[in-house]
Amino acid sequence: MVNGIKYPRLEAASGRTPEDWLGLLHESGAGHGTADDITAWLQGEYGLAPAWSEVVAAAYLHRYKGIRPVGLTAQTGYQIGVRRTVASSPEPLWDLLTSSRGLPLWLGETDALPLVPRAAYAAGDGLSGELRVVKPPVQLRMTYLRADWPRPSTLQVRLLAAAGGRTTLSFHQENLPDLFVREEMRQQWDQAAAGLEALL
Repeated sequence: MVNGIKYPRLEAASGRTPEDWLGLLHESGAGHGTADDITAWLQGEYGLAPAWSEVVAAAYLHRYKGIRPVGLTAQTGYQIGVRRTVASSPEPLWDLLTSSRGLPLWLGETDALPLVPRAAYAAGDGLSGELRVVKPPVQLRMTYLRADWPRPSTLQVRLLAAAGGRTTLSFHQENLPDLFVREEMRQQWDQAAAGLEALL
């Protein structure tokens, strides 16, 4: 894990940091099994949620046994993708996504996003970045840097026309700092997609 990074969702769900969980596994000897064994042990002994149990097991096996986890690529580091198909055409969804009502659901505390390539943006909790690609109503590509991350990630938001006048909303993020941040962002994008769908 990268020093200084915050993991609010993991800590809220479990009261422990990634290093706490990895240290606990190492000291207990429970890390000698398979990923399924470790996941079952974490759930049974500590009541850790299934998604977080899988992340802890994968991180442990990567650190101590060199087993590459899902979501780690050679070119773009850790990445995550979340998709949700909603009952809307791309245009109204784009309007919501880029509005003062929609932005806080996925970008955080901000009222406006300058929809111009190379424009800088900032949002709550020290989030900042730069827009790289703006193609209404189908694509945003931007850097995405939280104050506690060592380097920016790349976030792509796409609106893909689907059958029946529906649209698939896709969040894809790469160059994430570690496996735990990957799960934090998976949960954030899933929550954001659900929140946007509820406003349509």
